[in-house]
Amino acid sequence: MTFANRLTTTAAALLMTATAVAADDKETVAVFYDLLSDPVSTELAAAFQNVTLESWESIGNYSGENKSREAFLGQMGGFAQLMPDLEWAVQAMHQDGDVITVRSRATGTPVAPFFGVDGEGRSFDILAIDIHELENGKIARTYHVEDWATALQQLSGE
Repeated sequence: MTFANRLTTTAAALLMTATAVAADDKETVAVFYDLLSDPVSTELAAAFQNVTLESWESIGNYSGENKSREAFLGQMGGFAQLMPDLEWAVQAMHQDGDVITVRSRATGTPVAPFFGVDGEGRSFDILAIDIHELENGKIARTYHVEDWATALQQLSGE
C-alpha cells in the first residue's frame, strides 16, 4: 500500500470515527428531549440521569440560581401536571465539538393558570433554543431560552 493510500485510508477511518462520536453525542442529547415530553416516566428520568453529569446544571438566566438535576426533574414533574399534553419536538440539532445546539418547538395546553394566565383551554406553540455542553460524552450543562412571552400571549387570546 502506498503512502497516499494509507493516508486516504487513515483519513477515512478518522472521519467515520468522528461521525460515529457525533451521532452518539446527538443520541445522548435526544434523551433530554424524550424526558421533556414525558417527565413522569421513571425510565426516562433514569436515562436523563445517565446522560448527564451529577453536577449538571440548567442555566436559563444570569441570576446564578441554576437548577440541579433533581430540581429540574421536580420542575418537569410540575409541568407534566400543569400541561399533561406538553410536547417538546426537536426541529434541528447542530454539533460543534462538545457543544450541541438544539432548536425545538414546545406545545402544550395548561389545565390551570400558567404564570398567572388562565388560558381557558387554549394551547401554546413556542420556540426554544438550548445549548448543551458535553464532557466525556455526558451533558455537563444546558443553557436554554424559551419564548414564554409568546406562550402567555397565545394563552391570553392575544
